[in-house]
Amino acid sequence: MTTKQNIYSFSLRMALSAGFLSAVASRLGLWGSHSSGWQNFVNYTAQTNSFLSKSFAPSLAVLATIAELSLGLLLLVGYRTGIVALSAGILTLLFSIAMAISFGIKEPLDYSAFAFSAGAFLLSSVPASKWSIDQFLNK
Repeated sequence: MTTKQNIYSFSLRMALSAGFLSAVASRLGLWGSHSSGWQNFVNYTAQTNSFLSKSFAPSLAVLATIAELSLGLLLLVGYRTGIVALSAGILTLLFSIAMAISFGIKEPLDYSAFAFSAGAFLLSSVPASKWSIDQFLNK
């Protein structure tokens, strides 16, 4: 890869990682007064998955948080980036579809959820770049 491609790949990886980690930080109250908080996230999870029983919301919230934290950290360090980015693309596509079903198409478009998903799918197709653990594993 060229230097320019490495910079683009690194930038996309960092942006996706930051998106996941910021969302987790918000629901865990780490953004202070700007945080959404855990209960608000569980309520939003129930609204987003309105086609499921509300009793699933707490479990889905925990699973989503674990997935987003894991994906965010793995993207941050660049470990198995192709598989992790593909997983991130699938997860955010599922979020986008759930949002569209429950709130209409405007919601996932306003939150750039489809763009986030597409960025993750794009990153999954890029060879390992510099500035990642993958760089060292592929030697």
